[in-house]
Amino acid sequence: MPNTSKPSVLVTGGAGYIGSHAVLALADAGWDVAVIDNLTTGFRFAVPEHVPFYEGDIEDAELLARIFEEQSIGAIMHFAGSIVVPESVEDPLKYYHNNTVKSRALIEAAVSAGVAHFIFSSTAATYGMPDTDAVREDTPQRPINPYGWSKLMTEQMLTDTSAAHAMNFCALRYFNVAGADPEARTGQSTAGATHLIKVAVEAALGKRSHVSVFGTDYDTPDGTGVRDYIHVSDLANAHVLALEALLEQPQRSLMMNCGYGRGFSVVEVLDAVDRVTNMKIERRTEGRRAGDPGQLISDSSLLRSTVPWQPQHADIDTIIRHALAWERKLSEIRKA
Repeated sequence: MPNTSKPSVLVTGGAGYIGSHAVLALADAGWDVAVIDNLTTGFRFAVPEHVPFYEGDIEDAELLARIFEEQSIGAIMHFAGSIVVPESVEDPLKYYHNNTVKSRALIEAAVSAGVAHFIFSSTAATYGMPDTDAVREDTPQRPINPYGWSKLMTEQMLTDTSAAHAMNFCALRYFNVAGADPEARTGQSTAGATHLIKVAVEAALGKRSHVSVFGTDYDTPDGTGVRDYIHVSDLANAHVLALEALLEQPQRSLMMNCGYGRGFSVVEVLDAVDRVTNMKIERRTEGRRAGDPGQLISDSSLLRSTVPWQPQHADIDTIIRHALAWERKLSEIRKA
C-alpha cells in the first residue's frame, strides 16, 4: 500500500555506492522510493528487488517525466555523477557534462513536474584548499579541480532555481565516505575504486598487491594527507533527516557539511586496517596526485544543530570492519 504521509523519493544513481545506502535508509524509515541509474558505475544487485528500478540516464527528459508520473515523485535525492578527482583533472569535460549539464537537465525536469524537494550529493571538494583546520559552510568555496567546480556549479543552479520556483533543496557536502551497510546489504562495489579504505581492504584480501601512498610531504603530522572519514550509513541517515527538514520548512533551503570533525592521515588509516585484519599491507610511496589538498576536516555543527543526527558508526575500526565484511561478500556475489 502506498505511503501517503511522505512523498515518494526518486534516488538518482541509486545503484551506486552512496545512493544504494540512501535507498536502504529511506526504505528502512518507511519511505516509498524508486531508483534511476544508467549502470555505468552502479550495480543492479545493489538495489533491493522491491524497489522500482529504471535503467536510464538523468538527461532523458521523457524517461524522467514517466518516472515522476508513475511513482508520484515528490522529492529527489541526486547522487548520479562522476567522482574521481584525478580523472576530473585529466578529463574535465566529462565531469562538466556528467555532473553539471546532466544535473541541469534533472533540475529542469523536476521543476516541470512540480517536484518540491531536492537533496543534492555535493562535496567538500567545493572548498578547495581551505585556510582553516575545520571547514565550515561559510568557508570560501574555491575548488582546485574540475570535480569540485562541477559540484559547486550545481549548488549554484539549485540556489537560483529555488529562488525562482516552488522547490527547496539541501546540498550536503561530504567529506571522505567509507565503510558499508552494517548488514552487508550493499557497499562500495566499483572495480578500480580510488577510495583509500576500499583499496586497503582489497589489498588485505589479496585483490591488490599493495596500497599506494600519494604524497608524504604534506604539512601534516606524518606528511600524508589527512581526511575526515564518515561512515556511509551515517551519511545516508543524514540525507533522510535533511529531507524531513525540507518538508517541515518548505521555504527553507540548506547547505550542510557531513563529517565527524576528526581527521585521520593515510598512515593512520592503513595502520587501522593492519590492526583490524591482523596483517601488514604493503605500502608504496608515490608522488602527490593532482588536485589533492593536504587536509580536509569538517565542522559539522550546522548539521548537528539543524537535524537530530546521531552518528552510529563514528569509529575508524568499525568503518574498516564493515568495509571488509562487504568486500568478502562482494567476492561471493561475483563468483555466483
